[in-house]
Amino acid sequence: MPREVRERQMLDAAVEVFARRGYRAASMDEIAELAGASKPLVYLYLNSKEELFSACIRREAESLIQEIQAGVEPGDSAERRLWCGLRAFFAHTAEHPDGWAVLSCQARIHGEPFALVVAELRQRIVDLVTRLIAECAQPDGGRKPLSAREVSGLAHALVGAAESLAGWANHRTGAVPSARETAATLMNMAWVGLENLTGGRRWPPAAAV
Repeated sequence: MPREVRERQMLDAAVEVFARRGYRAASMDEIAELAGASKPLVYLYLNSKEELFSACIRREAESLIQEIQAGVEPGDSAERRLWCGLRAFFAHTAEHPDGWAVLSCQARIHGEPFALVVAELRQRIVDLVTRLIAECAQPDGGRKPLSAREVSGLAHALVGAAESLAGWANHRTGAVPSARETAATLMNMAWVGLENLTGGRRWPPAAAV
């Protein structure tokens, strides 16, 4: 079997075990057994449990970023690109719940160097969303301009809300919302709010001051 195929099997098995057991409780024996490989072979390919976990995080992070980028057509309007990017994000996290669990939970609670990789992933997504919001907020007709600080704050808020919604959707009991429904939930909050801001409507209104 080619090395890249065998290594992919090991990473697939490791993501499943890390998501289910957590980093500390996961055993290399269980990962090797699930991958259909010997433990010495897993160590030969991936050196240590720490390096295996890091490889899982990087692979899942890159896969998520690529999915979001593939879902966004450069020629579309900023509004549609934001919508398609959110839909791609929720579709990917729903289709790869173990990978999302490793990224959103396991990698963050075990400190460096794992948390740094996730922070890099998050910043790449924030940067993408920041550009889209900045384009959406360009003064046009009656639209009001937004400051760079406002755009940055909105981008971080949107990404945080998306992460929270993905966890909510993936751990619901009963009917699970589709990626389209979850993305629409966030667009209903974010896009309507952005339209209000660029239209000059802000919190607090005069009546609430």
